[in-house]
Amino acid sequence: MSNNRREFLKLTGLAGIGLAGAGILNSCAGSTAGVSSNPDQTKKLATSSHRQHFNMSGYAAPKIDKVRIGFIGLGMRGPAAVIRMNYIDGVEIKALCDLRPEKVAAVQKSLVNSGHQPATYSGKADAWKALCEREDIDLVYIATPWHLHTPMALYALEHGKHVAVEVPAARTLEECWQLVETSERTQKHCMMLENCCYDFFEMLTLNMARQGFFGELVHGEGAYIHNLVDLNFSKEGYQDMWRLKENSRHGNLYPTHGLGPICQIMNINRGDQMDYLVSVSSNDFTMGPKARELAAKDSFYNQFTQVNYRGNMNTTTIRTKKGRTIMIQHDVSSMRPYSRIHLVSGTKGTARKWPGPARIATSHEDWVSEKEFAALGKKYTPELTLKLGEMAKKVGGHGGMDFLMDWRLIDCLRNGLPLDQDVYDAALWSSIAPLSEWSVANRSNSIDVPDFTMGAWEKNRPVDISLRGGGTTKVKV
Repeated sequence: MSNNRREFLKLTGLAGIGLAGAGILNSCAGSTAGVSSNPDQTKKLATSSHRQHFNMSGYAAPKIDKVRIGFIGLGMRGPAAVIRMNYIDGVEIKALCDLRPEKVAAVQKSLVNSGHQPATYSGKADAWKALCEREDIDLVYIATPWHLHTPMALYALEHGKHVAVEVPAARTLEECWQLVETSERTQKHCMMLENCCYDFFEMLTLNMARQGFFGELVHGEGAYIHNLVDLNFSKEGYQDMWRLKENSRHGNLYPTHGLGPICQIMNINRGDQMDYLVSVSSNDFTMGPKARELAAKDSFYNQFTQVNYRGNMNTTTIRTKKGRTIMIQHDVSSMRPYSRIHLVSGTKGTARKWPGPARIATSHEDWVSEKEFAALGKKYTPELTLKLGEMAKKVGGHGGMDFLMDWRLIDCLRNGLPLDQDVYDAALWSSIAPLSEWSVANRSNSIDVPDFTMGAWEKNRPVDISLRGGGTTKVKV
């Protein structure tokens, strides 16, 4: 065993247990919402390395004619995912799981006359383990509170399942490395369900970048600016107020919606790689006052009045190995219109989605006209959007991007194609949260971003958004 690998295992707490699923779970399951990783350990893990078992970038798993799925988490996002999958041919919904029996019953009722007869698991905190242990499941779809994402994904991978996990895939660098290690060793896909990569304008600009429209890429911007104060303080639907508790972490807690599409456009992990980042946060001007306001009317909120909440705005700037820059913002507590920014800037052109309308420019003087914009859309709209865009809008899920994501995942599994997002993307995009926390806590000093591909990024091929070799999966009307 190399010194680097020995150090990696030591730091992640996996040495001596052979990476056994039970050992990993016992460590991870103790994690609670709102608890950050150890700052010193974050710094060490940012520069540590491990020997790559197997390169999961571009990996095509054996074809699965009928993808048998088990769903864990039927609260906010899970039920809609089950319904979307019911529209996709070549899928069998085998199992449903949620701690709350009434959630399982509601989704089970929605599948009456669908032809699916899923087994159900509920009532116990570890009921999901039995779902992962079933031999007749190919894919485990996880839509639970954040602190459960990694433990559940690891357990499913250890039991021979491909994994699709909601964002973020991990909350600490330890968890990021565990996902990479386990996915490589088991040679099972671990895809983070970053739906914004499949939104229509993001797909358009990805295809434009692939065809050189923007020239040499220079800079990108993304964000998650979405006022969620009322949702975070809501007692309805969120076990143990986990969403609110996450907001005691000081950094960019939710970077992937803005970051994912920019990373794909810049070929991050596939031709370029993040080098280091710096992060700065404002004070909290909203969450603390809101807690005190609610506590004055409802004693339940007294427990939240002394919390040191994250600042309203976090801005994180990343430099890549090839000298490009990425700016990512996070603000869920200010009175601002929703925005993910999505700005792409190159030597020959620029695109920006928010504030709307979406625009494209080929000079510094002005944006192209509506007529020119329409012509560019006609020329560069990718095959996936042309094939399924209108159907996706009808099925729904954030305007259709959720359905495109799910359909693409299933089509790739059924045709033995590499996934658009692999475990390195899941780990890298998720790692921005703990890395930004460290930077904020250290007066915005820079911190290295781990290379989860272990140098393979230099030869990995860019994401192929064509339907070459796939596109065969039908949609039930």
